[in-house]
Amino acid sequence: MLAEEFERIAAAAEREGVRLEFIHGKLGVKAVPDGDHDEIIRWVMEHCMQQRPELWLYPERGLKVETYRKGHAKPDGALAPKGCFAGQGEWADADQVLMVVEVTSYDTDTDKRDREEKPRAYAETGIPVYLLIDRDSCEVLVHAEPDGGVYGNLVRRPFGKRVELPEPVGILLDTEPLKAWVR
Repeated sequence: MLAEEFERIAAAAEREGVRLEFIHGKLGVKAVPDGDHDEIIRWVMEHCMQQRPELWLYPERGLKVETYRKGHAKPDGALAPKGCFAGQGEWADADQVLMVVEVTSYDTDTDKRDREEKPRAYAETGIPVYLLIDRDSCEVLVHAEPDGGVYGNLVRRPFGKRVELPEPVGILLDTEPLKAWVR
């Protein structure tokens, strides 16, 4: 499927309340977030605003990812300099994105999508940090140092521990509150 075809299909699906992504040549449906998911994104956004006020965590920002298949993803959050997406369409270049954030959903596809496909797509794109908040395992995974389509560094911390998001993000998270937003 060509990127242009995907964009046309995704736009029609969005009007019907369905959010699509195109990663590694596969069309996927992005789960609708629940209230706890929204609270986690709000919590991450709050930390970003407090510690890095020159940046903004853009929720559900459509990004062009991957170099080979011209993928399209809508991460739960994309941390970038304020104003960097001005003038771009629904699917923006990710060249100024410092970090993407995903929060696992309680659906059958989240394992493959959030834990396998997206880290590879984001690393291929060169996004410096991929933060995965995994509600199934109750841990935070920080992927960093993208190189050749993989992240060379992975830090795992259980909810309740502090975790440092490496440069160029440079934010410290105390993950204790995340315990309240899991099943």
